[in-house]
Amino acid sequence: MNRNRVMGMILAVAGGAFGLVTALHGQTQSGDWTIHRSDEAGKVEVSIMDSHGGHHFHSSWDWEVKELTGLDLSKPGRQDVHFTITRDAGKFDCEGYVKDGDGVGFFHFTPDANYANGMKALGFDGIDGDKQWAMAIHDVSLKFAKEIKARNLQGLDTDKLIAFRIHGVTPEFIDQIRSSGVNVSDSDQFVAFRIHGVSPQFVSDLRAAGLTVTDSDRLVAFRIHSVTPEMVRSVRAAGYDPDPDKLIAMRIHGASPEWMAELKKCGYDHVEMDKLIAFRIHGVSPEFISDVQKLGYHPEPDQLIAMRIHGVTPEFINKLQSRGMKNLTIDQMVSMRIHGID
Repeated sequence: MNRNRVMGMILAVAGGAFGLVTALHGQTQSGDWTIHRSDEAGKVEVSIMDSHGGHHFHSSWDWEVKELTGLDLSKPGRQDVHFTITRDAGKFDCEGYVKDGDGVGFFHFTPDANYANGMKALGFDGIDGDKQWAMAIHDVSLKFAKEIKARNLQGLDTDKLIAFRIHGVTPEFIDQIRSSGVNVSDSDQFVAFRIHGVSPQFVSDLRAAGLTVTDSDRLVAFRIHSVTPEMVRSVRAAGYDPDPDKLIAMRIHGASPEWMAELKKCGYDHVEMDKLIAFRIHGVSPEFISDVQKLGYHPEPDQLIAMRIHGVTPEFINKLQSRGMKNLTIDQMVSMRIHGID
């Protein structure tokens, strides 16, 4: 998609029209549009640009070509076009031209006079001009609002309806999430699910990996911190039965299955999960363990953690041994560091 060419088209054609649409702004909301060919069959990328009241709006979506009534993109070459985009909240009248699937022009938006009352009858108040414009842009239809309201969500208002359309929270998505065993009623939670990728398939895949998670906050945390079904399977295959919070902590601190496999090579197989997390917090690495083992020590996990907390390093041990203190235990060296003996 050649953005520079399209911007040139905007400057050459639509720029001259901007003065006209500004003059008409008192009657309708106006601005510029561009369309580009989409990678998805039957769709075009539509951009809407508008400036008024000190605010600037520019956004793009992939829309079905059939939504652009009167537009025929099958013709080659350049053609003048006039098409409409009709939504419950209002209608976009678009004029301009297209050339080989790309186009530019200006639009007038006329709000539907009955929309606000229709939404109010469904329980959605406070729809001013700007809100109605946004609801038209994102196609918040009366049918969509009615179907979403029927799902008995908490915190549902016009802003949430717009957010639902932006992020793809559909009635079907809500039903599928609930059918997967996750009982969610909070509107914000559904938006978070879509933003972070908590899908019914993700919940199902976790269950197939041996972990049933129905808490919505933990599911979002799983996606944020990359607790995947594959990780769950790996941890369980290593002999653990982790709870969700431990898995999240493992990801936060980097206690990955691959890192656990490196510990196993050092002789630390199936270390308690809390201690694995403590290893990562305090820097007990396979390299540290290997260096300590080369000095003849094979500490317990708690001792390794204490060594890192109090600074009993391989260098410290070497220093003590060079002074003739070669038979000290790990606990004795930790005690020396606690009491400031170095």
